[in-house]
Amino acid sequence: MVEIDQKLADLAKEIAKKAHAPYSNFRVGAALITDSGNIYTGCNIENASYPATICAEDVAVFKAISEGETKINTLAVACIDAESDTAIFPCGISRQRMSEFNTENVIVVNNDGFKKYKFSDILPFDFKF
Repeated sequence: MVEIDQKLADLAKEIAKKAHAPYSNFRVGAALITDSGNIYTGCNIENASYPATICAEDVAVFKAISEGETKINTLAVACIDAESDTAIFPCGISRQRMSEFNTENVIVVNNDGFKKYKFSDILPFDFKF
């Protein structure tokens, strides 16, 4: 699993370069692997109407689900423009969206490498019916 974790971390950093972030210059990338073994990526896409902005994690999740996937195994997120070397985590809305598809793990990436967390540790009380 370490090899796939590294691949996801690298893909998240690479796809962040494609982000459309003219307002914040905060370019974020995400890469995920589903239980079927398929990998999907996404980058943040900003809009002058800020509420219309979409997170990198959501782009990757939307791509996976639109292709028929139903369960996310691991999602990696990376920011290549952070002023500090602090790793970023998925935002709250993205975390809730990820919970809908039973995400098991989250990888946060910084310049020194990455760290893997159980999803339940970063969203212990998700909203489910």
